[in-house]
Amino acid sequence: MEKHSINIVFAGHVDHGKSTLIGRLLYDTGCLPEEKIKEIEKSSRSVGKEMEFAFVMDHLKEERSKGITIDTAQTFFKTKNKKFVIIDVPGHKEFLKNMITGSTLGQTALVLVDAEESVRDQTKRHCYLLNTLGLNKIFVVINKMDLVNYSEKRFNKVKDEITDYLNKLNIEILGVIPVSAKLGDNIVNLSDKMPWYKGESLLDIMDRFKVEEKEFYNLCLPVQDVYDFVADKNVFVGRIEGGTLKKGSKVIVLPERKEVTINKILKYGEENLTSAGVGECIGFLPEGNVELKRGNIIVDNTNYNITRKFKANIFWLSKYPGGINEKYTLKCSTQEMDCEIEKIYKRFDPASMEIVEEEAEKISGTEIAEILLKTEKDVVVNKFSNMPHLGRFVLEKDNNIVAGGVII
Repeated sequence: MEKHSINIVFAGHVDHGKSTLIGRLLYDTGCLPEEKIKEIEKSSRSVGKEMEFAFVMDHLKEERSKGITIDTAQTFFKTKNKKFVIIDVPGHKEFLKNMITGSTLGQTALVLVDAEESVRDQTKRHCYLLNTLGLNKIFVVINKMDLVNYSEKRFNKVKDEITDYLNKLNIEILGVIPVSAKLGDNIVNLSDKMPWYKGESLLDIMDRFKVEEKEFYNLCLPVQDVYDFVADKNVFVGRIEGGTLKKGSKVIVLPERKEVTINKILKYGEENLTSAGVGECIGFLPEGNVELKRGNIIVDNTNYNITRKFKANIFWLSKYPGGINEKYTLKCSTQEMDCEIEKIYKRFDPASMEIVEEEAEKISGTEIAEILLKTEKDVVVNKFSNMPHLGRFVLEKDNNIVAGGVII
């Protein structure tokens, strides 16, 4: 069993069976505790259904009564050789912002397509967004094969449609598996109802997946908060997103570009730390009377961009259109500041991949746009491909998220 868990996003159009598939996977592999099974059976009976595997993920009472997933849920799952954190994201476009929040956590994705309904616009939007967020290796599951009499012809038609779209996005397809999540066909074991399928079960294909870990050797530590409980000294806390923080090392505070020396590293339950690495949440004390604040970025070199303008791809989430020179709040890592869209180079529909308009004034609906963003003060950024944590952001207006984006 590998040590580290793999984050896998389950995405697709509403009611194509994501939550049911996850529930079936957990149930058939013995990953559900007995009390959870009894809870699901009770909840299923209360709404007049048999064993409803979607209830494993659909925790909210409202979700159970409506039969849709409205928030991002996570659970743990094990194959023979791998550990997974499964992230179930919503299908309705009204819940697209939740989907994006969940997807930014992923390392790979599984896209579910209903064999009867086939590929929908929302399926394509999810695939486009997953690719934009760096998830370019995807499992494809054609679900509800029982509703099309396990037809090989129907499977091939849906397979051709989804693979054609994914190929246009240059997404690597890790497998296309025909399944019935409700009945368990080809989930853990191959089904004799589809003898024409010569591939592996979904479980076996997932078990062979390998994560290509991208090492970020340069230190990147966004300051999350400031505490003052250690001998009248301010303790600065945050999560290390790249590199290693070492006691006694000289680091650079951005965007001010001031140099400080790390005097002490603190971590709950540990003493006399001399270093801390990627993924660790730590506190630190610099030498002298140094003033830092939330939003500062601690680095060990100057290979970071400090700017007030950058190009980005954004996906619009608000039902109200946005436009040039309108004021928004940018949130990138722990940084927060006022900004405005200075230019919209082009906007297009991710489902059709067609450009809607070039040199546009507005962006709306679920459109994608390439823009130039101007901030009110200096911001520390990087290309998403170089440092995801400093390469993605959200835009807010009146405390509501209106757009998410990646820096190009």
